[in-house]
Amino acid sequence: MQKIVDFIKQTFKTESFIPLHEPRFIGNEKKYLNDCIDSTFVSSVGKYVDTFEKEFAKKVGSKFAVATVNGTAALHISLILADVKNGDEVITQPLTFIATCNAISYIGAKPVFVDVDLDTMGLSPDSLKQFLEENCEVKDNKCINKTTGKTIKACVPMHTFGHPCRIDSIKEICDTWHIALVEDAAESLGSYYKGKHTGTFGQIGAFSFNGNKIITSGGGGVLVTDDEVLAKRAKHITTTAKIPHPYEYVHDEVGYNYRLPNINAALLVAQLENLDGFLSSKRELTGIYKEFFSHENIKFIEEPQDSSSNYWLQAVLLQDVTQRDEFLEFTNKNGVMTRPIWKLMNELEIFAKCQTASLKNAKFLEERVVNIPSSVIL
Repeated sequence: MQKIVDFIKQTFKTESFIPLHEPRFIGNEKKYLNDCIDSTFVSSVGKYVDTFEKEFAKKVGSKFAVATVNGTAALHISLILADVKNGDEVITQPLTFIATCNAISYIGAKPVFVDVDLDTMGLSPDSLKQFLEENCEVKDNKCINKTTGKTIKACVPMHTFGHPCRIDSIKEICDTWHIALVEDAAESLGSYYKGKHTGTFGQIGAFSFNGNKIITSGGGGVLVTDDEVLAKRAKHITTTAKIPHPYEYVHDEVGYNYRLPNINAALLVAQLENLDGFLSSKRELTGIYKEFFSHENIKFIEEPQDSSSNYWLQAVLLQDVTQRDEFLEFTNKNGVMTRPIWKLMNELEIFAKCQTASLKNAKFLEERVVNIPSSVIL
């Protein structure tokens, strides 16, 4: 274990505490922030919000992008746009950050958990297909869960740590079963599956710019879509559903105060300019880790087949839960921040009564996967 700690400190060229993932502000962030402050347009109206949405859509290859205050808000609105309603069900994976299930729950919908693939750590199309064939039927162009009698309105796969899941197969299954595909791409900016950017396979995709993401504005999120009607509705309901007027306050539905402030967007415009350099650095770090762990009898998790991952968080697979816990305790006590993958959502009390498929792979990964320092090396 000491050898691993020493190697990581040598790699990051410091004897100080090494965080899991810290932001890098090395470009025009201060310049754009000062410009934004001088303009006095620091709230949700301003040129940087517009610029960011345009540049982000161009970067990922979508027609439209709508910026929000955080990734959870982007996913929440995405599910509303997918017509998920109170009482509906949404299929997702149990191995994910809680924001995925929180966004589903905000609507009053209920998660249904299917397994993940071992190599992608994301939702398994085989598990999805098996669950649907065993538990569901299509009636009047709706997917009905025969066990609960509820409509399964959407499916939300998540690209774990930036590694793309088999999203094309998932989309094909969802289309067959009349289920809307909403991608949780919170962690996968800069990741591609078969040459297409994550978040652009489904009807809508949601990204996050939390402080630990590959680019950040402290918070922030964005949803992307190729549907102009959905994009206009997203912008409307994230801006409190206010009908445009020079001075009247008229709102035509329940809306949300989810618009990204211009001052945060200023940061994101600058961060986006450096994304390619960040991605290059992360792939360089990947090579360093891959070489080192190949001699330590510890499996380093690499991008899946047909994928180009952003390697947002680097990860290793330990032999069992005992070795995992020893690894976590030793590294964190010695100034190297590491953390386990998330506790399975169905094991949390708030989601313990949700329907699940067999979750063998998810449980295997939960007991063994650990994230290691993943910051961009300058």
